[in-house]
Amino acid sequence: MLKPSDKELLALAQQTGALLKQNGLMLATAESCTGGWIGQVVTAVPGSSDWFDRGFISYSNLAKQQMLSVTPTILTRFGAVSEQTARAMASGAIKMSAAQVAVAVTGIAGPEGGTATKPVGAVCFAWSIVNQENQSASSRTCLFNGDREAIRRQAVATALQGLLELLKDVEPRCA
Repeated sequence: MLKPSDKELLALAQQTGALLKQNGLMLATAESCTGGWIGQVVTAVPGSSDWFDRGFISYSNLAKQQMLSVTPTILTRFGAVSEQTARAMASGAIKMSAAQVAVAVTGIAGPEGGTATKPVGAVCFAWSIVNQENQSASSRTCLFNGDREAIRRQAVATALQGLLELLKDVEPRCA
């Protein structure tokens, strides 16, 4: 993926917002390596208060536990940068908000902190939606190239693109 521009990120946020509003859904974000960038992009869209509830910036493991109810067991067993942690973050964002849809991001933006199994540029995502008392989630891990900003920018774009994919299958809800 090329480094997406601010204009491209805003376009993704506008599309996401339109689908959320159309379906009567609210969004919450749970961000680690993106540091609130997803929340910044979605709130740059006029009228986003109609479909964006809140964002959690949970950079430390303690914040993930306190704000999003990520268990110490998940963090110890799989690490902060894992799909399991991302799924727990997304689930926690829904639980701790008025949202029905959540996106979570956790990764290693660098320039340091990578390992052989989790290199710089490894970013884990999870998307979750609650429909009629059922919660479903999907997750994936991407490996991005570039400097810290490029990795974070690609993560924001991927998070928003994943929301669009998730929302394509949503049945419209009554308000």
